[in-house]
Amino acid sequence: MPGKTDYRTAGVDLQAADDAVSRIGQLAKTTYTDAVLAGVGPFSGLYRLDLAGYREPVLVSSCDGVGTKLKLAIRWGHHQTIGADLVNHCVNDILTCGAKPMAFLDYLAVARLEPVVVEEVITGVASACRENGISLIGGETAEMPGIYKIGDYDLAGFIVGMVERSAILDGSKIAAGQMLVGLESSGPHTNGYSLIRKILFDQNQFELDDAPDELEGRTIGEAILAVHRSYRAAFEQLMGEVSISAMAHITGGGIEGNLIRVLPEDCQAVIDTTRWPQPPIFTFLQRVGGVDPEEMFRVFNMGIGYIMVVDHDQAMRAVELLERIDIRAHTIGHIMSGPKCVRLVTPD
Repeated sequence: MPGKTDYRTAGVDLQAADDAVSRIGQLAKTTYTDAVLAGVGPFSGLYRLDLAGYREPVLVSSCDGVGTKLKLAIRWGHHQTIGADLVNHCVNDILTCGAKPMAFLDYLAVARLEPVVVEEVITGVASACRENGISLIGGETAEMPGIYKIGDYDLAGFIVGMVERSAILDGSKIAAGQMLVGLESSGPHTNGYSLIRKILFDQNQFELDDAPDELEGRTIGEAILAVHRSYRAAFEQLMGEVSISAMAHITGGGIEGNLIRVLPEDCQAVIDTTRWPQPPIFTFLQRVGGVDPEEMFRVFNMGIGYIMVVDHDQAMRAVELLERIDIRAHTIGHIMSGPKCVRLVTPD
């Protein structure tokens, strides 16, 4: 006769789940505002909309993950950074149309619940939510043995924001002669990590604690797990001061693959790749991996995490305003007439 069978012997620990939910609930409460009517606990989060100042409010939503950067966070045991990555990536996505982020939900799937790890991940989520002025109003934690390996987990985020319909940035105001202002990234952000892992651990035998001279005092782990930067403060710094025609979040596909998403059919963007300093992690990866420069720009942001399209006479004003809040930015190119495309050039 088989021994006693219960959910725990099948791989799902309900007590650990209750513990994890309790920890998540306490962290989520640190992000609440008066708009949160119900957060973690009920079957759904309730968020009261404040429509004062809006004539035609439009809800904006997005979802994303952090890709195989998770593997490195797990390998190094740095789980808080991955939670912040998730929030900031989602914030930047809806920010591109001018939306104000309001509410966030997360999805965390594991093979076996480890409440301490869950708490670290959600601590990062909650911290980034507070920094971005967002309420963490719910989510899902799923224990799925047989789907994931022990020690692994997956993470996804869902964000909701709002924008006045007449203020939506959709690229329609882009015109020849405008300038491209590039905001520096903190590193690879959350893209290209399958290539990073291949270079570092398959082709070479680096450890995350290694500190090659090229990284200027940082370890490999610190360089590649640097938190994905949020650009909300940058946008708010320029609002009312600089007229922004469009914005692009530079994620998978690099500058070309993302900037083209906001261009009208009769405009092309010309980028001068010498106009900003590339973070040392990229030159290091290119050298030790033997990666062609063109491939580096196809995969990585190469030091530019966000691009704003502004009028020619306002570009330097934008750079100066961003410097006041310690955000480094550069005029990296311009818009010209022609068939829709993005051209990366390196002047002699």
